Amino acid sequence: MLDRTSIRAEEETTADINISPLIDIVFLLLIFFMVTSVFIEETGVDVQKPSAISAQDLEKNSILLAVTAEGEVFFDGQPVPLNSLRGLIARLLRERERPVIILADEEGRTGVLVRVIDECTLAGAAQVSLAASRESP
Repeated sequence: MLDRTSIRAEEETTADINISPLIDIVFLLLIFFMVTSVFIEETGVDVQKPSAISAQDLEKNSILLAVTAEGEVFFDGQPVPLNSLRGLIARLLRERERPVIILADEEGRTGVLVRVIDECTLAGAAQVSLAASRESP
């Protein structure tokens, strides 16, 4: 026969699931993927790039400038006047040395493009490149 104390003891035991280790693992995975992911900066403007057979892939850690067909210069979605472009590029290069890539519209004026290249070079950019779409041979 079972006595009453053993029946009560069985009724009081319940299964307890501890989910704190699961939450810890999820947060660790989230932090891992955030640290290892690469954030690519966009110019914020649609530009029709010219095509070239010798085009190469963009470097991920670079300063991207866009020059529209109207001759406007954009960085990070914001218009940048040509007279303040040199200061912006110099400040970005002081943070970390990286190449400058210019996405120029194929219908744009070359005078503005040459001035943008000149301002980037005078700001201290060691490498200034033009972006183009890859054309199949």
